[in-house]
Amino acid sequence: MTDQTSKIRGRFELTIETRVVYADYHKNSGILFIDHVYAPPELRGTGAAGKLMETIVQTARSENTKITPVCSYAAAWLERHAEYRDIVA
Repeated sequence: MTDQTSKIRGRFELTIETRVVYADYHKNSGILFIDHVYAPPELRGTGAAGKLMETIVQTARSENTKITPVCSYAAAWLERHAEYRDIVA
């Protein structure tokens, strides 16, 4: 299995084989708003969206950016991972 993560304007993407997990986002006043996280049905329950969230929070931390989750999945994921509460706006 080959995984590849990329960040393009307004979207983080994680490609696993031929499937793409993505998170749409926007920035405002230096805050990264996670608008929507999507995983194809074949990847749901495999941890793929969580792996993408790990990449997002690591990117935000490296850019010294706070995150505000708009998407319910992103909000729940951040709530479950107390180690990232310092970057939640």
